[in-house]
This record gives sequence, structure tokens and C-alpha cells, in this order.
Amino acid sequence: MSRLDHIVYVVDDDPRIREAIDNLLSSYEFRAMLFASAAEFVESAKPDVPACLILDIELPDINGLDLQRELAAGPHPPIVFITGHGDIPSSVRAMKAGAVDFLSKPFQADELIAAVNCALAHDREARAAWSDLSILRERFASLTPREREVLPLIVRGLLNKQAAAQLGISIVTLQIHRSKIMHKMAAGSLADLVRMSTKLGISVETGREQEAEVSGPQHWNK
Repeated sequence: MSRLDHIVYVVDDDPRIREAIDNLLSSYEFRAMLFASAAEFVESAKPDVPACLILDIELPDINGLDLQRELAAGPHPPIVFITGHGDIPSSVRAMKAGAVDFLSKPFQADELIAAVNCALAHDREARAAWSDLSILRERFASLTPREREVLPLIVRGLLNKQAAAQLGISIVTLQIHRSKIMHKMAAGSLADLVRMSTKLGISVETGREQEAEVSGPQHWNK
């Protein structure tokens, strides 16, 4: 792993803990950015690379769980909590809200490294999914209004004559639209087009276009 293809954010008000975590991450060739408060982290410029946030629960300006809730309003890096005052309700709340792990101080080095690796893997997967969806949305945007009407009918499995009749156009015109859709969407087969439509939130059952949901960073750098 290159030190330039990721970042690990460490937010802890104890300088000794920050230094210890930084040294541990460096020994595993992780690149880290250190912050003494939530405000420092939120206000910092962040590189657009896969990331992980190691977050203390007790911070001078805000509780780590409250920061997690605020970050949830938008894309953010996967969170690994660390705390010297852990309790079951806090850990349950953190994990239910999507935290990768919840570690009590003092934690084992291999526990933290495993959690960081897991968090970075999650972020890479989310970014890849978001990138794929962005490409599909660009292709869909290239369709004409009529082609966008034809697409749901195709993926529902309607025959050309059925789709043509529903739109009040000729079969030949429908076939032309279908060919252009396949080309613009870069679909090699009807099955490919169905998979793309599902990712875009276009229902293959009813033909209704819905809002696609993809979790993940999705370019969340400030």
C-alpha cells in the first residue's frame, strides 16, 4: 500500500495517544493526519483518497458519538472509535450508526490495525461503487427524453410491439430508440441494461424511476 493512496485521520485530545497511534500507523506504512479536537478535523482540508477516521469518544468540544451523528448527514470516512470510558450502550449506539469498530483503551495494536484495514477497505468499495454509478448517470443523462421513456419498457421485458403500442410509435421507431439506448448505455445485452437500470433506481417491475441509493464517501473531502 502506498502512503499516498489513503489517509487515516486520528482525533484524540491526548497528545500521548495521538503520538502512539501515529507511530503505530507509521510502522505499518499508514499515512495519518492528527487532530486534538473535532473542530480541527471538520475544518481541515482533506485529500480525496480512501480514508478512515479513528475517533475518541471524549473530546474537549464534542462527544465523539455526537460527531458521528453530525457526520452522518453527509458522506464521511468509516469510523473506528477508541475510548477510555467505554460502556455497552455507547458501543451499541456507535455500531448501529455504522462504526467499523469500538475499541477500549488500552487496545491491542493488532486490533487497531485490523480495524483500520477494514475501514479503508469499506471506503474503497464505497468509492468504487459511487464511481460506477456516476458513470451510469452520465450515460443515462445522454439519453433523449423519448429514450428515457423507452428504457423502462425495455427492462420490464415488453416486446417491441408492446412498447411501441404503449408509446404510440411504430415498431421501427421503437427499434431505433432501443438500439441507441443500448449504444449510449454501453450495454452488451439486455441483462446488462437491466443491471444498469437497477443501479440507477429504475424499477424493472413497474418502470418507475426512483432515487438510487449508494452509501458511501463518495467524495467527501472539504
